[in-house]
Amino acid sequence: MLVDNIFMEEERQLPKLKAVDFFCGGGGMSYGMQKAGIKVLAGIDYETKCKETYEANIKGSKFLPRDVFDLNAEDLEQELNLERNDDDLILIGCSPCQYWSIINTDKEKSKKSKNLLIEFRRFVEYFNPGYVVVENVPGVYRKKKESGLDDFIEYLESKEQNYKVHINVHEVSEYGVPQHRKRFTLIANRISNAELEPISKKGKKKTVRDVLGEHNGFPKIEQGHKDSSNFMHTVAGLKEINLERLEVTPKDGGTRLAYVNDKRLAPPCHFGKTNGFKDIYGRMWWDRPSPTITTKFFSISNGRFAHPEENRAISLREGAVLQSFPKTYKFKTTSIADTARIIGNAVPPEYAKCIGKAIIKNHING
Repeated sequence: MLVDNIFMEEERQLPKLKAVDFFCGGGGMSYGMQKAGIKVLAGIDYETKCKETYEANIKGSKFLPRDVFDLNAEDLEQELNLERNDDDLILIGCSPCQYWSIINTDKEKSKKSKNLLIEFRRFVEYFNPGYVVVENVPGVYRKKKESGLDDFIEYLESKEQNYKVHINVHEVSEYGVPQHRKRFTLIANRISNAELEPISKKGKKKTVRDVLGEHNGFPKIEQGHKDSSNFMHTVAGLKEINLERLEVTPKDGGTRLAYVNDKRLAPPCHFGKTNGFKDIYGRMWWDRPSPTITTKFFSISNGRFAHPEENRAISLREGAVLQSFPKTYKFKTTSIADTARIIGNAVPPEYAKCIGKAIIKNHING
């Protein structure tokens, strides 16, 4: 507690750090940065379906509905009243990652996203900010040359730019997020010679039990339940066969192996097969972090997204809380799929906060 108070006292004396969040989505990174104590000037995203959600939660920040391929640095400079070579400026680029994801995606459809890091670099070169943050799937790091990451790091570390660059793949469950999720993170800093890493949380990792369940304000509900309130404890409906599968799946971590030899219940492609991908139709464990929350977490046929004991998939709000969004976060969308897409694509706010705290600490110490 004393350490926290000292940190808060130092933070009050700090010149106001400010950030521009490229590819902001529904605001996970922006929200975490704000919670760390950084002013977020704007979020930029071509996906206008994110606008209402972003504006409802990221107070004092503008949502700019722009495609980065068409965005001009000089225009952004004027619109946000930015300055070049500003030590207090953070540029954040968490570009859509479908092309580099290991999850099956339509690579042709997502091809445009593979060059977004290169486009983001244009703004870094123009503004030369004090800090640069990039967060993405590990595939960007594994394929550094193809993704443009190699050239970007070489630029940042050049004698002319002289950024100190941290690059690594981090497990977000080590940063207060109740979820297993590996994320590539780059933090570049030209204010000091320190290599900045997200500030990890000490002690026991958060688990599903720590955030879900009746004891955490999630009443028991049936599959297909619709919640019209802002709490959005809404859950997708199930076909009768899937409900039957869940009814025989053991509580707390059970899998499709419970009915793998049942010709009626087992999907034809799974019948009699005990190897391969077991998470589909599986239940989460109470006392472990959840699996990675994807954009399809509302469907039990897309991963281990069944509730640990209730016969249903997790709800929209449960998915958001596992991503470390607060229960008060407002999702302004018109469908389950749109809401889940915003949640699943987001940077977990608690992880973003850990990145922001590392930057603030460095700025205090210079």
